[in-house]
Amino acid sequence: MKRLVSSDPGFARAFARLVADRRETDDDVGRDVRVILDRVRVAGDEALVDYTRRFDHWELAGDDDWRIPREACEAAYHALDATLRDALETAADRVRAYHAAQLPERRDYRDEAGVRLGAIWRPVDAAGLYVPGGRAAYPSSLLMNAIPAKVAGVGRLAVVTPTPRGVMNPLVLAAAHIAGVDEIWRIGGAQAVAALAYGTDRIAPVDVITGPGNAWVAEAKRQLYGTVGIDMVAGPSEILVIADGENDPGFIAADLLSQAEHDPVAQSILITDDAEFADRVADRVGVELSMLSTRKVAEQSWKDHGVIIEVASLDEAPALANALAAEHVELAVANPEPLLESIRHAGSVFIGRHSPEAIGDYVAGPNHVLPTGRRARFASGLSVLDFMKRTSFIELDGAALANIGPAAVALAQAEGLPAHARSVAIRLDRRKGD
Repeated sequence: MKRLVSSDPGFARAFARLVADRRETDDDVGRDVRVILDRVRVAGDEALVDYTRRFDHWELAGDDDWRIPREACEAAYHALDATLRDALETAADRVRAYHAAQLPERRDYRDEAGVRLGAIWRPVDAAGLYVPGGRAAYPSSLLMNAIPAKVAGVGRLAVVTPTPRGVMNPLVLAAAHIAGVDEIWRIGGAQAVAALAYGTDRIAPVDVITGPGNAWVAEAKRQLYGTVGIDMVAGPSEILVIADGENDPGFIAADLLSQAEHDPVAQSILITDDAEFADRVADRVGVELSMLSTRKVAEQSWKDHGVIIEVASLDEAPALANALAAEHVELAVANPEPLLESIRHAGSVFIGRHSPEAIGDYVAGPNHVLPTGRRARFASGLSVLDFMKRTSFIELDGAALANIGPAAVALAQAEGLPAHARSVAIRLDRRKGD
């Protein structure tokens, strides 16, 4: 764990290194993924059979080996403990309500020149969702990806998820039932992303692919952008906690570790204006780690990538936060509103001492699929808009064309495009003749 103090002479250089640190895909992963994508594009199902046998130790033979039927999802839902089933339903209801409020409205108006203008929003025809398997099998991620797609009106929703040695996660199946998923394919890795993008004999292609995955999955999505739309290229998880000394250090330590337990290369950062409090949090992290079943991962993350930054005043925090542009930002301070207004780059902000980031991962409502790796400077979290596209429309009558057409003719001629100019001018001339 690094300890930085903003008043130290070397702070600016050390902080710049922290901002520039990349914890993501290396060149070897990129090359490996390109080979996998090319093979699936050419060999289709044959490649999927081979990769699934090799990586998941599962044989794709009959239909039941390829797909998980809806009946299995429904059975998993009904077999859940009632408390857990209610928790999933609560999460789904809140996610659904929040995303329904994001649906854009159609615009249709006529401007002062008499031109009718507007835009229609329509869902994509099909979306593919990647759901990790094995240790990182998260029903919450399925809900966060599938529900916005359904709210957007996507007609076909196909999930790909690995089932190592044939093992299926019942919580993921139950979540698929709640979300109304149409298809679940028992494949994973970069090869599953390729199958969704290119299509195979068994799996029809989709228009948009979303969902978290390992470095190979993220790199596959990056390379396939353009063939399909994607939500984002997601890297390791991040949390930035801005906290004053009035917090319970145990709360803050637990919040920092809530992201560290995701991945050895996840990053947890604390900014505080109280050096003694920083010491207490650092000590408490050790105590909290001892209680975690995920200790090995979380401890490695905290050791290699954890950072505590001491500042003279929390007035310094917004500039540091904006440079980091973190996935999650907690404002655990007495008066968080001024900080909220000053932080321009963050995936999601959690306001106050009783708003832990973990609540956003499950039941708050906003999406937990968020930009990482400083991409919050230009990107947003997953929303219904990721599953929709906007089509503009334009309508002119003769009078409207007479009002704005001459300007179009002049610009087309200036750009050396005479056919463009004539397609407008011929109508203007005909109107004059009439």
